[in-house]
Amino acid sequence: MTPDRRVSPPRLGGERDTLRAFLDYQRATLAMKCEGLTDEQLRQRSVPPSTLSLLGLVRHMAEVERAWFRRVFEDHDAPMVWSDTIDFQAAYDATRSTREEAFTAWEAEVENSRRIEREAATLDHTGYQPRWDTEVSLRMVMTHVLVEYGRHNGHADFLREAIDGTVGA
Repeated sequence: MTPDRRVSPPRLGGERDTLRAFLDYQRATLAMKCEGLTDEQLRQRSVPPSTLSLLGLVRHMAEVERAWFRRVFEDHDAPMVWSDTIDFQAAYDATRSTREEAFTAWEAEVENSRRIEREAATLDHTGYQPRWDTEVSLRMVMTHVLVEYGRHNGHADFLREAIDGTVGA
């Protein structure tokens, strides 16, 4: 992996700045775990019967970003990227995917999520989560997505180590 270029979250920041920074740090961590690998390595699966791979995680996080920002705050009916039925598991099947395809979709969703967050007046801004049929705050959404990245970056640690022995951060 290349040198760590992630920006550390503020030690004394306010709530919004801290949430934003931790979310961006986790996004950068996922990208870092994939650096320097070929498409074939990115598609390498963990252990049968799992379809989990680094590329699958990138695809899944594109779906998470879309489901929790775009679908909640802008378009409740926006289709998912890799599933017609809101099946988050479909994104994990990256057997025919490429780095370019997965990262292009993920980076577009991340930028859309950042825009939505920036445009919201406060963390109390609410949107409608269609899967739960309820209103949720931007604060809750940012926290939920942060937890998703934390969980899946743990998977990414193990996947990367299995590919080439790279560990850390």
